[in-house]
This record gives sequence, C-alpha cells and structure tokens, in this order.
Amino acid sequence: MKNNNNFISAPRYAGIATFMRTPLIHDPSKLDIAIIGVPFDGGVENRAGARHGPREIRNMSSMLRSIHHVTRINPYKICSIADMGDVPITHLYQIEEALNDITQFYRKVHSAGVIPLSAGGDHSISYPILKAIAEDRPVGMVHVDAHTDTCDEEMGFKFTHGTPFRRAVEEGFLDPKRTIQIGIRGAQDTEEGWDFSYNSGMRVVFIEEFTKLGIEAVIAETRRVVDNGPTYISFDVDSLDPVFTPGTGTPEIGGLTTIEAQALLRGLRGLNLIGGDVVEVAPPFDPSGNTALVGATIMFEILCLLSESIVLRRKRIP
Repeated sequence: MKNNNNFISAPRYAGIATFMRTPLIHDPSKLDIAIIGVPFDGGVENRAGARHGPREIRNMSSMLRSIHHVTRINPYKICSIADMGDVPITHLYQIEEALNDITQFYRKVHSAGVIPLSAGGDHSISYPILKAIAEDRPVGMVHVDAHTDTCDEEMGFKFTHGTPFRRAVEEGFLDPKRTIQIGIRGAQDTEEGWDFSYNSGMRVVFIEEFTKLGIEAVIAETRRVVDNGPTYISFDVDSLDPVFTPGTGTPEIGGLTTIEAQALLRGLRGLNLIGGDVVEVAPPFDPSGNTALVGATIMFEILCLLSESIVLRRKRIP
C-alpha cells in the first residue's frame, strides 16, 4: 500500500486551496486516487461558466472533513490521495483538440494505475476521460443527470456537453448494456438522445420512475445493471433540482434532492469502481457558492466509494 499520510490537518481557512485540503502532487506514481480539475466548458452551447468549477469546488471543499458520518470511511487513511492540479488545456478554442489534451493527461494517470476523480468543466470532459481509462475494455457507468447526453450533435458539432456518451458508445469505450442513466427529465426539441439511449441498451430512469420506485429500488436496479464489472460514475449537478444547484449550465426543475443523491451514491458501495466525475458546476450563476459546495460534497461521497473499492480489490488479489 502506498503512503496514506496525506490529509492536511490545518485550519480550513488557511493554506493554498486544494481539493479537500489534500497535498498537491503531480507525480501519479505516488497515488492511489488522483483528484483532478478539468477547467473546460468549450462544449456548452448556452450558459458557459463551468470552466470556473474546479477552482470554486476546491475552495468550498475546504468545508469538508475526513470521516464519512454514515459509513465511517476515512478515505485518506486507506488510500493515498492528492490533488494533481488542473489538466493543462492548450487548445482552448479547438474543441476536439482540447478534448485530446484531456485524454493525453488521463492516459498518464491511468498508465500509473491511478484512479481519477475529476471536477469539471462541462460534461464533454467525460468522453476524453473514458477514452483514456477504457481503451483496453469498455466500462459500465452510473450516470446521474437531467439529460442523457446522447445526442448525435449540437449546433452542427459532434463533441459537446450533450454528446459525450453517444461518442463513447460508438467508439467502444462505454458498454451501453451496463449503463444506467438516472434522473432524466425536461422537454427536448428532438427525441434522438432518448432514442439512442434506449436503442443502444442503456437503462434510462426518468425522474418520474425514480420517484415512483423509490431510492432502494433504484439502487437495486443500478446494481443489477452494472453488475460486478468495471464501472464509472458520472454526476452532473443539474440532476439535482435547481433549488439546490442553481449554478449550472442547463438547469431543469423537478430534480433530485441532495439527500436523495447522497443516498443513491451510498447505495453503490462494493461496486467495482474505476473512476468518477462531478461536472457542470458553473459558479457565475450562483454567487452564494452553494452549488460548488454541493459539488464538493458529492465528490467526497464518490471519493469514499472509490477508496473502499480499491481496498476491496486488493483483498481479492491472492
């Protein structure tokens, strides 16, 4: 096991802001889990601002503490965790090249055997991350969102925050039959995204079904769909009702509560998790900082799941 003495115990208002006050370490070989910022929102077609998400999530994550109050997991004691900084994006005005910058960064992380937990950025960043960590085999996914993000194109472009999972399926990085999309809602101008999700084999749980079934049944269905194969978690903060996360690019009323989101994630304990992201935090639309605090807290929930999953995999290795 790598050195796990990496949680900074200091006043939360002091020091340089890093994700959850972890050390800033650029060498992934020293880590089990790398927390990474992806300050890119070039895939947004309307309310830009998620490029500022990583910085404000870092700031608000100083409010977090180390031990989960329900599971009693302290991820910093069982895994080596650090902030690896932001992905250097050198092609800000060329979407496909910018996404390639992200892929190249995550390939280095993946080749070091490190699990990434990322803060976006818009949802287009999930595609290059999956491309980097799932090149050797397709992965399943728990996708919590108001939108399926499986459109073919937006405004004539195929790489946007509304298309990442269609591209990932088409290129063989994402197994649609082991993918569940939870919290889907909101009127659309075309049914193509919904149709692709259904026709490719994804399990789509619209918010009305989520409410009818209840948390425990949705958790059971999620576990059935992803089974025990490698699974990625992608959490868009617009899955939550905008009373909780107004600072996002495409808000949709009638969403999950923060309590429901936390309960859903806690129900994923024991899955074979290989990474996760929290995306679409757009601080300019929420001067209170509450959306970033929600994003940081959801990242902590996922961090606890990832760290426990690593420990469970170690126990299975003879």
